[in-house]
Amino acid sequence: MERTDHSSRARARLKSAGARVTPARLAVLDTLLASPRALSHQEVEQAVRVGGLDTDRVTVYRVLDWLVEHDLAHRISAEDRVWRFNAADREVAGHAHFQCIRCGRVYCLNDLQPAFAFNLPAGYRFQHAELTLQGTCPDCSH
Repeated sequence: MERTDHSSRARARLKSAGARVTPARLAVLDTLLASPRALSHQEVEQAVRVGGLDTDRVTVYRVLDWLVEHDLAHRISAEDRVWRFNAADREVAGHAHFQCIRCGRVYCLNDLQPAFAFNLPAGYRFQHAELTLQGTCPDCSH
């Protein structure tokens, strides 16, 4: 996908959420949509600056938090205690993650749905779980 396609998707997602499309929201969501893996705040900040947005660290934090609050992104806690963010796929909720123990990258495993959430005892209602598998990614396995 080309970068403009991600920008169009980012703009459409922001509008569908009933949100104002600000340059910062658009740049951050566009960055998350374009990435094949979850990104740290620092990586997002760096990417939006390379993309031409002149912004500060606090603005990027606020936008990331806003995107998470509005289900446009999700936040992943990793072993190294660094939050990573990825664009939320509304059709794939409650998925697992994979963190490479060599490079630290975190990937969403959308096809791996934890079954335990659907086998809860009567009266329990699933809301959120974090499942992170660890090992080496294809780049680090060579």
